[in-house]
Amino acid sequence: MKFLTLFNNKGGVGKTTLVYHLSCMFTERGFSVLAADLDPQCNLTSVFLAQEEYQKFLDHGTIYSAISPLIRGVGDVNTDTFNPVMINDSNKLGLIPGDLSLSLAEDELGLCWPKAGDGEERSFRVLSALYRVLQVAAYNMKADVVFIDVGPNLGSLNRTVLISSDHVITPVAPDLYSLQGLRNLGPRLNKWRSEWRTRLKIRQDLADLPLPSGEMDPLGYVVMQHSERAGRPVKSYRQWIDRMPMVFHKEVLNNDKVGDDLKVEDDDYCLARIKHYRSLMPMSMEARKPIFKLTPADGAFGSHAEAVAACRDEFERLTDLLIKRLNLSPGNTI
Repeated sequence: MKFLTLFNNKGGVGKTTLVYHLSCMFTERGFSVLAADLDPQCNLTSVFLAQEEYQKFLDHGTIYSAISPLIRGVGDVNTDTFNPVMINDSNKLGLIPGDLSLSLAEDELGLCWPKAGDGEERSFRVLSALYRVLQVAAYNMKADVVFIDVGPNLGSLNRTVLISSDHVITPVAPDLYSLQGLRNLGPRLNKWRSEWRTRLKIRQDLADLPLPSGEMDPLGYVVMQHSERAGRPVKSYRQWIDRMPMVFHKEVLNNDKVGDDLKVEDDDYCLARIKHYRSLMPMSMEARKPIFKLTPADGAFGSHAEAVAACRDEFERLTDLLIKRLNLSPGNTI
């Protein structure tokens, strides 16, 4: 089982769209997928569920209710009544819906980080709470892969989610702000990884407590939402896209040897370039299905039908690449 978090310090880059479509495409490939919405804004949840469906789920407990005993200091995580929402009839796609109340955990997670550095056991329990809940949910549905959506910030909640991640995929938009997001993201990931591993060494005696390794391996970046003419990004986007390989290698991978002549087409860390599908995204949300599954009955005909086919090609290529890079196979939940 792999935990993959899609994260960028810059918002509005198509992160939630990417999580949603990858989750659906991996399911098509026969994988059992758990999609976890750990962004208190609940954007991923709003794509998967209508508000009426979400309201029903709130009555049966949320991820915050599972960790709240720890946050309030009255117990440990409670997963007895917490299960993912199954999205399809095959039970291959599960969702952990978002919860605005997750924001209430920020202060306690922030306070526990330095206390864990002093070896306090309860702080390790608090900092591993989300990881342990995700583990139980993933094992209960026999998930092969867990895709995690988070908000665009560098706060204590995201730090806790990131240390629980095996890999990090960074969606970027073709603009200056995404480049700045990479410059913020890289050093912070490196710092969090180092600090968490130091804490793990302090309390090696907590063998009975499942703790995340803090791997946070940067798998690569995905260029999102650009426009193309004749199969190439338009000039206004190209100037920013051309700078991404150097910034990613320098800031995220700590590799200063890559020059500004490396293009995304030749960069192994550029996992994909996903075009902006404009009017198809609202159509997708209304139909409650990914763009690559839209049909004429949903309004996708003519040029829209061609865009649907192009979207499928892009996500099939990206999915196949991730399966190969991560050495995944359906049914391998260990």
